[in-house]
Amino acid sequence: MKYMISWFERAQGSPAEYENAQKRILEVFGQWKEPEGFNVESFVIRVGEWGGHMLVECDDPLSVHKFCSTFPAFEFQARPVIAVQDAVRAELEVIAWRDGLD
Repeated sequence: MKYMISWFERAQGSPAEYENAQKRILEVFGQWKEPEGFNVESFVIRVGEWGGHMLVECDDPLSVHKFCSTFPAFEFQARPVIAVQDAVRAELEVIAWRDGLD
């Protein structure tokens, strides 16, 4: 299963607390290793803000949950996704079936 994991900056307290949170994020992420079966296909950040997107292939939803729980300074969304060509093929099959109904 593929997941698009997106994260968004969680509101912080004072500027000093915000800076400390960013330092901690970098410290933790610098030591993070992909777990077995958690294959990152694409990893990008949004320009001008703290947040980004990661396309992951992983058959264990618990591994996805663990990743999203690693960085409490962010709010995460993890959504299952499929390739466009697979979606188009499925939609064409459904359309053909529907058009064949009486």
